[in-house]
Amino acid sequence: MPTRAAVVPPDLEGPIDRAVRVVFEVSWGKARAWIEGGKVRIGGAIVTEPTTRVAAGAELVLDEGAPRRRPGEIPDEDVVYHDAQVVVVAKPAGLSTVPYDEGETDTLDTRVRAWLQRRRLAPRGARPSLGVVHRLDKETTGLVVFTRTWLAKESLTGQFRRHTVHRRYLGVAHGHVAGATIRTFLVEDRGDGRRGSTRDPARQAREGREAVTHVERVEGLADATLVACRLETGRTHQIRIHLSETGHPLVGERVYVKGFGGAPIDAPRLMLHATELGFVHPATEREMRWEQPMPEDMRALVARLRSR
Repeated sequence: MPTRAAVVPPDLEGPIDRAVRVVFEVSWGKARAWIEGGKVRIGGAIVTEPTTRVAAGAELVLDEGAPRRRPGEIPDEDVVYHDAQVVVVAKPAGLSTVPYDEGETDTLDTRVRAWLQRRRLAPRGARPSLGVVHRLDKETTGLVVFTRTWLAKESLTGQFRRHTVHRRYLGVAHGHVAGATIRTFLVEDRGDGRRGSTRDPARQAREGREAVTHVERVEGLADATLVACRLETGRTHQIRIHLSETGHPLVGERVYVKGFGGAPIDAPRLMLHATELGFVHPATEREMRWEQPMPEDMRALVARLRSR
C-alpha cells in the first residue's frame, strides 16, 4: 500500500486523531485504528495514542502497510544504545518514566522491560532487571538511561550524585532569554503550594537543595527564545522552575506560571527535550555521549515562531 504524507494545517493543531481523520478523509474509527496500530508517524516517530497533540506544520505520514504495533510497545529505533550494563532510550511525550501510582501500568520502564524480553536479552520467564537512576517529566521528551546490573546502578547513581553526568536540554521559553547561570535553593513549597526557590537563609539551611542551571540562548524567536539548558544539579522540575522564576516560563507550562504577565504561546505540550546525555560507562570506564534531535512537534513550533 502507498505511503501518504501531509502537513498539519493551523486549524487542525491539537489531537492527532482529528488531524488524521480530516487530512486523510476517513472516519473517527479508521483514524484511531491506524494510530493505535502504529501506522501513523509524526516527523518520523510512530504515534500510538489518539489524543497525542500535534502542532501546525508538523508532517503526518500514513503507512497502511506498516506492521501492526501492539499498544505499549517501544520501537527498536527508540533504543539508542544497549549492552549488558545499561539501556539508553528516547522517551516520547505523554509517558511517565516510572509509575506514579498503582494504576499506571504503561510507563517507559515497563516498555523497556518488555523490549528486553522481546529481543531475548533477558532470561526467559524472568522479569528483566532494570534500575532507575533519573527521570524525565511526563511531557518531556528525550534521552533516559536505565541500568541493568547492580554495578551499573551503583556507578551511575554515584555519577548523578557527584553531578558529573552530562545533561543538556533544549526548550522554548517565553520572551527574550539571555544566557545566564541560575543558582538557587529549592524547597517543596515556596509559599504557594508549588516547588520553588527560597531566599530565606534559615529555610535554605534547613530544607533547601541547591540547584544550578546553565542557560544558553540558542535562537531568538517571535515572543520566545530557543534555549539550551545544562544541568549541574538535577532537582525535580529544576529547569521549569528556574526559567519561570526569571520571568520566562517554558512554552506549554501549566504549573509554574504564577506572575507571568505575557500572552501564553499555544503548544501541544511542555516544550522541553533532553537532547544530550553522557556518562562514564560503569564497566569499561569509557566516556560515552548521545544526542537526540528535537521531536517533530517541537521543530514545528520553532518553525512557526520563526516565520512570524
